[in-house]
Amino acid sequence: MSGLFRKKPLHVLLEEAQGDNRLRKVLGPFALTSLGVGAIIGTGIFVLTGIAAHDKAGPALILSFAIAGLACIFAALCYAEFAAMVPVAGSAYTYAYATLGELFAWIIGWDLILEYAVASATVAHGWSHYFQDFIGIFGLHVPPLLARSPFDFHFETGLLTWTGSFLDLPAVVIAAFVTFVLVIGIRESAGINTVMVAIKLVIVLFVIIVGAFYITPKNWIPFAPYGYAGISFFGKTIFGQSGAGGAPIGMVAGAATIFFAYIGFDSISTHAEEAKNPQKDVPIGIITSLVLCTVLYIAVAAVLTGMVPYNKINIDAPVSDAFKQVGLPWAQFLISLGALTGITSVLLVLMLSQPRVLLAMARDGLIPQSFFGAIHDKFRTPWKSTILTGIFVGLLAAFLPLRILAELVNIGTLLAFLMVCSAVLIMRKMHPEAARPFRAPLVPFTPIAGIVLCVLLMFSLPEENWLRLIVWLLIGIIIYFLYGRKHSVLRQQPETDNL
Repeated sequence: MSGLFRKKPLHVLLEEAQGDNRLRKVLGPFALTSLGVGAIIGTGIFVLTGIAAHDKAGPALILSFAIAGLACIFAALCYAEFAAMVPVAGSAYTYAYATLGELFAWIIGWDLILEYAVASATVAHGWSHYFQDFIGIFGLHVPPLLARSPFDFHFETGLLTWTGSFLDLPAVVIAAFVTFVLVIGIRESAGINTVMVAIKLVIVLFVIIVGAFYITPKNWIPFAPYGYAGISFFGKTIFGQSGAGGAPIGMVAGAATIFFAYIGFDSISTHAEEAKNPQKDVPIGIITSLVLCTVLYIAVAAVLTGMVPYNKINIDAPVSDAFKQVGLPWAQFLISLGALTGITSVLLVLMLSQPRVLLAMARDGLIPQSFFGAIHDKFRTPWKSTILTGIFVGLLAAFLPLRILAELVNIGTLLAFLMVCSAVLIMRKMHPEAARPFRAPLVPFTPIAGIVLCVLLMFSLPEENWLRLIVWLLIGIIIYFLYGRKHSVLRQQPETDNL
């Protein structure tokens, strides 16, 4: 049993970072920051603001973004410390392996698979809604049978209903397109992402500046129609109001719902192996992208809830529809185009990140290395796992509704952040002498604050999210004992000093 908690020595991780068969080091601080902004700004602004404002927080969504951003800042500082110490693929999975042991590393790696795959499917859904909104301007429509997932979740009743559609075809198409781009190579993917980031930043600034002239202050009253709380314990509301099915609602519950919007910064750490100077560039990319995007999120939330009453916000395409409601239908074209570009870049970065987590797990023997560890001879990308990721994302996006996907990914993300904050505390104790090119400030306060806020937000999610997470982790543990434990590279090596 002691082998289950055997840690991967720090010196082994550092040796691996210099080994053969590594990914290309082509990303500088600008490209990494661009990847972060590319992953963060998109679905959070263009899609989830509608769900969170309409169902959870009302105008208090402004504070929801601030609280979620604060939790992310603490986690981001911990991510930056680890990414600078151990610049290899794998992100939180790798950090857990070095501090908590193999079993915990597997759990967090399996959790990251859920996070990135379901997040990608959520983004693909958002892209589909805006694509249909965009072509609708020209009088074009996707056939109803292929326009959305076959099921939908109604917040008012808490029930799943049949939509009359067979699958969400646009979501499948965008997932396939992004998969093709990612197989070609990281340099090309990063270049395409940078162009898309520039376009969507212009559109976001347009939304903030132009939308500010159409704010009606009375739309902010009441500011918190669902209250300022929304804290629950395993789905049972203990502080604040309850909505459909007993799910918590309120400002904190809104923060838990839109937390998904911030997951982009941690994807930067999965690309540490491809950074030219990871010790310096990765922390810059993580912190810069997070701070910039938090400010923009708060501004857009203020404008959106000021333009349209919270209960009249369209949950599928909230920003473009808000401009339509205030008599600016011409802006619908610009915003829908910017949203399509922005959401595409989010999908690109998320689907870029997942194969790198799979690659790290494959190198450790926990999943089949011949498949998940395969690097394309020409493109130097994990092409097999990238294609598998594209298929999985396409299937989820085709058949599951947006509301279920959005909440499912949040609890996985929060668990990953909690583990990284814990790992910083453990590594500071285990290896105080280790070189830390970037040090998270105010330790132990910073990681402890991150842990407390992540736990608070996890408890603010509906009960079914915990059930889905537990089922997913149980499946993962079964796979670990049937395959990963037997093929672990670390377990086949003699015990060594973990220095």
